[in-house]
Amino acid sequence: MNNNCIFCKLAANEIPSHKIYEDTDFLVFLDLFPSSLGHTLIIPKSHYENIFDIPEDTAANLQRLVVRTAAALKNALGTPHINVLQNNGTSAGQTVFHYHVHLIPRYENDNVNIGWATAKHSPEDFSSCVDDIKSKLSSAVH
Repeated sequence: MNNNCIFCKLAANEIPSHKIYEDTDFLVFLDLFPSSLGHTLIIPKSHYENIFDIPEDTAANLQRLVVRTAAALKNALGTPHINVLQNNGTSAGQTVFHYHVHLIPRYENDNVNIGWATAKHSPEDFSSCVDDIKSKLSSAVH
């Protein structure tokens, strides 16, 4: 637990939340500053700053909970549209440095804007990028 982390405090029940689900490892709750009705956050109770810190088995278990929670949101709120969002680092939009996943139900004309401008890259850039990533992933997987 990180004493300066608001999500750690939520996980420790030091701060009230609109809990949807809780077990020994995870907490699912409504975002206090939602983009849409039903905007939900899923966090591990253990403190991991981002995707680079979370153990793979914890991330896998969290992802199963993401799938189940998304289905519950769909059934409860009547919308089959949802954004699943997870940010890592300030440049990526992370503002709370405790690994978390956003589930944002989407409604027609909800004015939620999640997007980006496309970038132009040369074929050489793509080739170099693919080679670099393949090399790093191959060494990480083996």
